[in-house]
Amino acid sequence: MNPGPLQVDPRDGSGQESRPGPPRTPQAESRIDRRAVVERHSPQVDRVLPEWPLQLGNGEFGFAVDVSGLQTWPQRHPHRHDDAIGTLLGTMAQWAWHSIPPPRPYELSETWRDHPTPRGPRTYVDLDRQSEPGEPVRGTEAAEWLRNNPHRLHLGQIGFVTDLDPESLTGLEQRLDLWTGVVTSRYDIPGAGPAEVRTAVHPHRDAVGVSSTTGWPIALRFPYGSQAWAIATDWDQPQRHTTVLLPHTTGADEQRRTHRILRTLDDSQVCVSLTTDGIVEQTAAHTVTVSPAPGSDTLALTVEFVPGHDQRAEPLRAEEVTRASSVAWKDFWGSGGWLDFDGTQDPRAVELERRIVLSQYLTRVNCVASIPPAETGLLTNSWRGKGHLEMHWWHVAHFALWGRPELIEPSLDWYASILDQARETARRHHCRGVRWPKQVDSSGRESPSDIGTFLLWQQPHPINLAELVVRAHRARGDRERAAKLQERWSPLVFASAAFMADIAEPQGDGSYGLGPPLVPAQESYGAIRDRLTNPAFELAYWRWGLQIALRWQEELGLEPDPDWRAVADGIRAPHVVDGRLTAIDVEPWTLRTDHPSMLAAYGFVPPVGLVEPSVARATLDDVMADWDWESTWGWDCPVLAMTAARLADPQLAVDGLLMPVTKNTHGPNGHNRQTDRLPAYLPGNGGLLAAVALMVAGWDGGPRTPGIPQDWTVRQEGLVPSPG
Repeated sequence: MNPGPLQVDPRDGSGQESRPGPPRTPQAESRIDRRAVVERHSPQVDRVLPEWPLQLGNGEFGFAVDVSGLQTWPQRHPHRHDDAIGTLLGTMAQWAWHSIPPPRPYELSETWRDHPTPRGPRTYVDLDRQSEPGEPVRGTEAAEWLRNNPHRLHLGQIGFVTDLDPESLTGLEQRLDLWTGVVTSRYDIPGAGPAEVRTAVHPHRDAVGVSSTTGWPIALRFPYGSQAWAIATDWDQPQRHTTVLLPHTTGADEQRRTHRILRTLDDSQVCVSLTTDGIVEQTAAHTVTVSPAPGSDTLALTVEFVPGHDQRAEPLRAEEVTRASSVAWKDFWGSGGWLDFDGTQDPRAVELERRIVLSQYLTRVNCVASIPPAETGLLTNSWRGKGHLEMHWWHVAHFALWGRPELIEPSLDWYASILDQARETARRHHCRGVRWPKQVDSSGRESPSDIGTFLLWQQPHPINLAELVVRAHRARGDRERAAKLQERWSPLVFASAAFMADIAEPQGDGSYGLGPPLVPAQESYGAIRDRLTNPAFELAYWRWGLQIALRWQEELGLEPDPDWRAVADGIRAPHVVDGRLTAIDVEPWTLRTDHPSMLAAYGFVPPVGLVEPSVARATLDDVMADWDWESTWGWDCPVLAMTAARLADPQLAVDGLLMPVTKNTHGPNGHNRQTDRLPAYLPGNGGLLAAVALMVAGWDGGPRTPGIPQDWTVRQEGLVPSPG
């Protein structure tokens, strides 16, 4: 089986996009000077920052730049994973996937393995296979190919042709204007003098617009796809793909010359449209170079990528891309909710506000997509560019809480496209409904794993996200839209709930629990997946998800499902030792590394009657006492802040959200770097925004600003309270 490589084309037949945008809110209606808040946090660069390149994008397409304003020195921004080195300067689209041809067709069923349960064996997609009893074989040929393919494709490196090092540039001033989405790079070139480069990405098309006064040519270099975990380019396989430059066409103004570059990589095809006032020639097998006209130091070009062999839309000039970007970003910042901490004496308020602004920008660039995004977004590949559905909530939930629910809708609709696959997975587990996968490409095919396919906590996410979107539309007074969406997504919600009710195991005492094989959100317990039971977070999330589904049935005039009600009412309480929650209810009870996931049972999940506030408080204090925070990940500090806010401890909420640990770092470009392996982590950005929304807007029936210290000055507008 070789899945189609370019699997999602968001365009309609006209070549135009149908991507969502928030309704425009006139700036005059805002009580807060939004532009002032945004511009005071626009990133400025005066030297090479290897770990923190600036990034442009529109949610479906991303383009990262170095100090030149393009991708001239990709080796100066390395993405290291084991012995392999790639680059953080990604040119990526949500539709662009590639598969290495397999030696033979592989079927996912080759990775199936039965695991015993009280209801009989359930079949999982597993990285381990049994060649002989008691002798697991890891990484079979089929499993490895299915894990590695398809992988997200780096569409092309666009950089200046120069022998200079970036350190030779003087007077370097680079600024990403968040208000317009334009990067302006100024510097002095030795022997040539000052130069300026302006770079922007079109809001609705996968196009980069560039205007340069450097006098340097610009080269477009095209790589082959890579099966590596994090490396999206393979420059050592020139014979395995083709790059063909076609004769140009000329626009009515004689300046708009457009060339087509046809790219073929096995079964993948990409058309690159190059519109420029420069001179274009193919200078190598996979390199096309654009030079300024003779006697000129200026060069303008637009590079647009589309799937297939043809560009159907009208070509764009660079200035058109810049203008469209400016309009779209002003509309984005003028929409939705807003916060301003100006006047707060606590110096941490400035840093928190910076993270809030940059996280809004970066999640808009990387996470507003027709498919659930990768953890590193469109900056670079992680897990070969595949999306992790247990992280989907962390990427996008904040859009609803910040009054931009329409930005979640495309990726939530994606679940409907994989219903048949998810239903088949549930059937293999002897359950009704659908079981959502964990690690997927755009087609929704599950990836073999010894951890991921045993996770359960992604299962309630579509219910949660659908509820947040509907709530947000109601909050803005659009009850008609809310009702339409509730009707549209009810099959997803009800199919998700049907599986949740069926997978719950009767415990013999009238209660229901969650049993093996199971890996909880705190993945440290993967080695005991075949005996692990009742993780605290998942139990609370199960009750809440089923309660939402039951309420949706009532609101839509349906009879509530009695099986769902029985499980929701009967789900067992999490295990407690010495007045504190344990992560699971079998030994070793709680490992003090990785996610302190039991905190999420009272914070991320609203109080559902399973955890007493005093127990939640004791658990929070216990975690703060000696948890290994350096082993945690980017969404763990937001979880802590949510729990502290629910417990009316605003000082701890702020302390936790800004905890000075490595994986809670938000760099100069705003990205939440974790390690060399994960140089960006969008769940950390989205998690911060979701936590802040709870801390400021509170929840249904709750207090105002429950997570903000009383001595802070807070002005907010348009934030939506979280579920209570």
